[in-house]
Parts: sequence; C-alpha cells; structure tokens
Amino acid sequence: MKAGDLVGFSGACFLSDMVNIATLGIPRFGISHVGIVAPEGQGLALWESTEHNPLPDLIAHRIVKGVQVHELDLAVENYQGKVYLYPLYRELYQDEQDRLAEFLASMYGRGYDEIGAIRSAGVGLSYIESLLHPENLSSIFCSEMVAKAYSELGLLPTHNASRWSPNRLVRRLRRRSILLPSLRLK
Repeated sequence: MKAGDLVGFSGACFLSDMVNIATLGIPRFGISHVGIVAPEGQGLALWESTEHNPLPDLIAHRIVKGVQVHELDLAVENYQGKVYLYPLYRELYQDEQDRLAEFLASMYGRGYDEIGAIRSAGVGLSYIESLLHPENLSSIFCSEMVAKAYSELGLLPTHNASRWSPNRLVRRLRRRSILLPSLRLK
C-alpha cells in the first residue's frame, strides 16, 4: 500500500445494503464506504469519515465520529464485510504526500455529514443537489473527503466534492485510470 491508495468497503449489513441500492451498487458487493491511505506519524494509516468504526482513533486514542484515522491492518481485520484496495496508478511525489497529509489533518475531527451523504445518492439526485447546495466541508462524509483529497492533489478536478457517493467515486476513478483494478484484502 502507498499514500493515495483508496480502500473500499462493502459492508455485510442493512445500512451498507441501503447505501449500495441508493448509489446504484450491488448490495454486499458494491462499495458502501471508502477511506484513503495517507501518512500519519512514521507510517501510513487509513483516513476515513464515519460514525460506525468501533476502533479507537490513532490520534485521540478513543472512539470518535467523523473524520478519523486508524491502523490499516486493524481497520481491515475488524471490518464486517469485504475490503478492497484500489491502488493509485502511480506513487505520489513527496510534495503531493505532504499536501495530502496537510489536507487530511485539516479535516481531522470534523463531524460526519449524514445529510450530505444522503444528498450524494443516486445519479440525478446528486447532480441536482450539487447545483442547489455548494460544497460544504464543515462536516464531511467518506467519499466527499476522498474526492476532495484527490481534487486537492489535482487527480480528480471537481467543483463540488459533496456530490460523490462511494460507488460513483470509485467508478469514475477507475474509468479515468486514476485507480488500478481492486485487490481484495478481506
């Protein structure tokens, strides 16, 4: 794994099934949650925005809601469902890794945006919602954070990171060959 890789999660629960249905994915197969691999301390960690991770955060050393960071191996091992690694098509340059770490650090601790996650669902709904509601990162959901991180790196120009659902984001990044084919981790 390297900085900038995307980790996709396909949950084995009703909530994940509903996310997949709403975002045109296949329940228990499509991606219902995403995180990004990025520098933290002396190594790499999984950065994500969620309300459902039962693991203590690496920085706060307690369970948090919203933007949080976890050891990659522990996050994969403890997830209830399938986990996929989508490698970035190239390694990030050091200045890109620094920008990624800086961006994620600026997001750290922000609350989870449930309403934004709902607004990102469905092809037509997310487009209309992105016209009606400008990007707002005061609270943030998983794919919004990853889309904004890739936008900050110049990999995925987007005027509104709030419109990206997990499935749509992964499909777009794969179609543009920004992400390589997935490797199943669990």
